[in-house]
Amino acid sequence: MRLGGGLLVALAAAAAGAGWWLLAGLVLAAIAAGVTARVPEPGDALVDRVVVVFARLAEVTVYALAFGAYVLPAHRELAAAAFVVVVAGAGFAGLKIPTIVVRTAAGLLLLAGLLLVVVCVAVTPVSTVGGGLQPPDFAGVLVAAVVFLPFLRPGGREHAGWRVLLLGAVTAFAAFAALYQLGAVRLGLSLTSLRDLLSAADADSLQPLLTAVAVVATVVPALAAGAEVRERAGVPGVAGLAVAAVAAFFLPVLPVLVVAGLATVIELLLGVRARKYSGVRE
Repeated sequence: MRLGGGLLVALAAAAAGAGWWLLAGLVLAAIAAGVTARVPEPGDALVDRVVVVFARLAEVTVYALAFGAYVLPAHRELAAAAFVVVVAGAGFAGLKIPTIVVRTAAGLLLLAGLLLVVVCVAVTPVSTVGGGLQPPDFAGVLVAAVVFLPFLRPGGREHAGWRVLLLGAVTAFAAFAALYQLGAVRLGLSLTSLRDLLSAADADSLQPLLTAVAVVATVVPALAAGAEVRERAGVPGVAGLAVAAVAAFFLPVLPVLVVAGLATVIELLLGVRARKYSGVRE
């Protein structure tokens, strides 16, 4: 479920920095997610708990920004801050969505993504300015990889490799369709480029569906992240949610995405350390 909410804003952010080369960054992120799919969760030491909480709060902020931009664009900042308080706060308080509902929502989001790809590829795009393949910007490719990484990681360990492959394939198809229809420049210009994508593909009738997708894709993972913040931080996690709400109100999406990606990298490194430590003890 992480992928849907992140993809709403990550495509535009990655395209702004890497252009068509965001596909290379996406491949790097998928490889990293696949290689680390079986890395255990960090331990219970203070630094481990702080890093995990920080990573989940950064992800919540991304979902909040996506929710505000796609669902209530006229009041984007206030909607994003309220999203953190209400949705992540509900998860922190213990509200959980039944597993069957989560799985059903994930399946519906997958179908919606495939429908978007089919619509965009089926319609011949208008000519785009500066949309061709430019020489690779390695810094941009690296940033794109960092931006995508948190949302390509599987939620569990069972069949993790296959799930990473599926998530990576869906993201690659969606990224290609967006680049094909809009071009790299236009895709990177707007936070809500997926709305522009539907307009370019002459599919404005699907805009309400995109709004519904944005609600599901952001609310469900934010509830789970809020619950994990409570599990790792306890009552002090409330202060973290307050900071996330302020960040959602004031910060643009790109630095939040980068922070979420870097926090994920550190989280993975702590997981590797935990596995090595466990192996030494055994």
